[in-house]
Amino acid sequence: MSDEKTGQSDSPAETPADEPDPRVLAGLDEPRGVRTKAASAGSGHVIFSPLCDDITYLIDRDGLVVHMWKSDYAPTGSLYLLDNGHLIRGGREPEVPVFYSGGQGGRIQEFTWDGELVWDYLFASEEHLLHHDLEVLPNGNVLAIAWERKTVEDAQRAGRKPERTPKGGLWPDKIVELEPLPPNDARIVWEWHMWDHTIQNHDVSLDGYGEPSEHPELIDINGGRPLPEMTQEELEKAKAAGNVSSNTRIEDLGADMLHTNAIHYNPELDQIVISVPTFNEIWIIDHGTTTREASGHAGGRWGRGGDLLYRWGNPRTYGRGREEDEQLFGQHDVRWVPKGMPGAGHLTVFSNNTRAPDGPHSRVVEILTPLEDAGYRVLNDGPFEPATAIWSYAAPDAFHSPFISGAHRMANGHTLITSGAQGRFFEVTPEQEIVWEYWTPYSGDVRMPDGSKPHPIDPFLYCVFRATYVAPDHPALIGKALHPLEPQPAASEIK
Repeated sequence: MSDEKTGQSDSPAETPADEPDPRVLAGLDEPRGVRTKAASAGSGHVIFSPLCDDITYLIDRDGLVVHMWKSDYAPTGSLYLLDNGHLIRGGREPEVPVFYSGGQGGRIQEFTWDGELVWDYLFASEEHLLHHDLEVLPNGNVLAIAWERKTVEDAQRAGRKPERTPKGGLWPDKIVELEPLPPNDARIVWEWHMWDHTIQNHDVSLDGYGEPSEHPELIDINGGRPLPEMTQEELEKAKAAGNVSSNTRIEDLGADMLHTNAIHYNPELDQIVISVPTFNEIWIIDHGTTTREASGHAGGRWGRGGDLLYRWGNPRTYGRGREEDEQLFGQHDVRWVPKGMPGAGHLTVFSNNTRAPDGPHSRVVEILTPLEDAGYRVLNDGPFEPATAIWSYAAPDAFHSPFISGAHRMANGHTLITSGAQGRFFEVTPEQEIVWEYWTPYSGDVRMPDGSKPHPIDPFLYCVFRATYVAPDHPALIGKALHPLEPQPAASEIK
């Protein structure tokens, strides 16, 4: 979600008068637990961690908790169950000196099945901060998203317009590949920086001058949303209401220029896809490069260095589309459908705030990319295809999760959707029938040193970044006792 005042994504904004009551949108009065369980629903389990909880829950299809992991931190958002039964989880570092936007992290932690912390890596300073998502590679390394700090001088030298540059500078994103060095360290073995692949048509005398429409492989440094307008008094009210992080500074509003919130890896293609909600786009880059090649425009498996191989969702960002061509709106959780599953090789993505005459609603889309032997096909003066999704889901009641959330394909061809704002997970068939539905009763009450919540979530107190389906034959579950815990964890009391 984007708060039009702060420009901050993954944070609930004040609800306009013509939108549903915030309590209704947050699902605070909804019955909790399993609501639907059809015979055609997949077996297996679901894993998740509420955004203000230090507990990760593994539930069965009856909604009963069969296993838990305890951390000292609220989650960044992402978590992964490894084949050996270990849990990889992003952690919200309490002491963050600079970066404030939704999805703050700073830590990566690895726990054994029995809850022993075996890796606890901190990547948080005045110059960079891990945030949102991470991805575990087949070799055990971890891809992670991080903000890096650029000064006003850096930004303006790169062609960023002064009126689009916060007084505190900018926070573009980078991707780092980390080789874990337990118990507390890691080695960066590869990295990619958005800052190396920009273009601007603002000032011919500055770096990266050119026409974005002629270079869809580059990122318009003046793209995305305009700087928000907010007084200090308005900012303090937003902090008090839980709509922005407590360490937000007015001179940094709008610094989070990309807010990359998802990352996924395709081992067959050796490519990375990321979700960039401030541009309303997904981007694909080549992982088959050296770090040096990734900083340039040539080399690597696909011959383009670190330039964008593909982008989709909003061709206006590179001057090749109109407003009606926009497909994504503040999206989350882009993933390739894995090999061997129905739709293998397609991309799925959760579009949070799809426009409609009766107000925004959420939509899950599946797209077939125009990949050929030489790369992704694009017309000389047109946008990347496809023009429409190959499959989509938008509930008859126009369900709406204005921030976080996700969707991914299951082996049975169904799709597990997380309507994250409400803590609602549901499984839908290709024919769009809901065959399993669960509303989590768990919220959590982790606090920062100043007493604020770890993420600005009010009033969405059950919110979950995303839930993940765990198939019954997942290697992590082999030989494990998966009986419901006795007693079950107590449900959160929400007033």
